[in-house]
Amino acid sequence: MISPSRLIAGTVPPYGRPGRGSENTTYITGHSWEDRDAPFNRLSTDVKVGDAVTVTTAAGTIRYRVDSVSTHDKQTLKDSGIWRAVPNRLVLVSCYSQDLHGRNVIVTAVPA
Repeated sequence: MISPSRLIAGTVPPYGRPGRGSENTTYITGHSWEDRDAPFNRLSTDVKVGDAVTVTTAAGTIRYRVDSVSTHDKQTLKDSGIWRAVPNRLVLVSCYSQDLHGRNVIVTAVPA
């Protein structure tokens, strides 16, 4: 059985909140698994630059446009440039489906 917490994606405090006017980058993390349901299963294979991303919050729906898709080594992710404060930027982070234990897929997006 899969824990419910593995079926949802969530923001990473204390960084930004989704939407225009955010003073920092908003990070949303979620699991990716083969042959199981997980929120970010398609990040590694289906997301392309220019795609739309919709984030739904209690305050409403925010639309973003993907501006990069890349992978990063899990061991050095904490030192990567994705952690720079960039106002209004959205970063989605998950396991890379072709190397679940060694790499993360990183999707960055800006408000549409």
